[in-house]
Amino acid sequence: MASNPPAPSPYSFISKIVTIGDSGSGKSSLTIRLCEGRFVSHHDVTIGVEFGSRIVPVGPPASLEHGINDPSARVTRGVNDGVKKGGKGGKEEQKYMKLSLWDTAGQETYKSITRSYFRGASGALLVFDITRRNTFNSVTSWLHDLRQIAEEDIVVILVGNKSDLASPPASATAKPSQRQVTQEEAEEWCKVNRVMQYVETSAKSGENVERAFLEVAERIYQGIEAGKYNLNDRRSGVKGPGAGGGSTRTVTLAKEPAAKKGGCC
Repeated sequence: MASNPPAPSPYSFISKIVTIGDSGSGKSSLTIRLCEGRFVSHHDVTIGVEFGSRIVPVGPPASLEHGINDPSARVTRGVNDGVKKGGKGGKEEQKYMKLSLWDTAGQETYKSITRSYFRGASGALLVFDITRRNTFNSVTSWLHDLRQIAEEDIVVILVGNKSDLASPPASATAKPSQRQVTQEEAEEWCKVNRVMQYVETSAKSGENVERAFLEVAERIYQGIEAGKYNLNDRRSGVKGPGAGGGSTRTVTLAKEPAAKKGGCC
């Protein structure tokens, strides 16, 4: 008796994304918020790395609806080259990307372990706490480590977390803003250090959390459209769903001796 054909994959691409930055900046909280839609006020310190995943839409029509990047600015083989059409009026078929999220430890004790996880990453969220200037002062060092180890053209955005603590007081009795790093400072840092974008998020309220990850995913997708990645190379941070014999090859949990199981997703 003939076997049933395998079900089509719900995503077209897989990409490895790392979150990096000082301990306590909210990296794990951002990952949990994205994957599970909830906020964890107290989270154990990450040892080595924790894992999560989320499938997100990339390219039009979702990129147009969310206003993520400017599709007209993409460097591609041609906007319509290789794009499947379907539905009424020849509407473009939405593509999806699975984000394999590697939430790394921020403590100095684990830095030698953490750096090893930068290899093969196609995107990174460089996270700091806008209420603690010392975490912002550290991002230059984190970026230097990342660029030494990761791919030369890795997509990086700067994320200022805990924006819920930075709002000006609504009344005389309300708590004053705890902001120690201004948006202008962070944006200027991005220009100086050739980082694509700055996004302020709140893992507590969920504000801009999804958008931060979508910004990275969309830029990776633009690189795919431009032919920048070899989707069949197992060493690449971006793959097609069948690369290396199956999508489970993207994250080999059993082979990471320093990884702490559990956490997001």
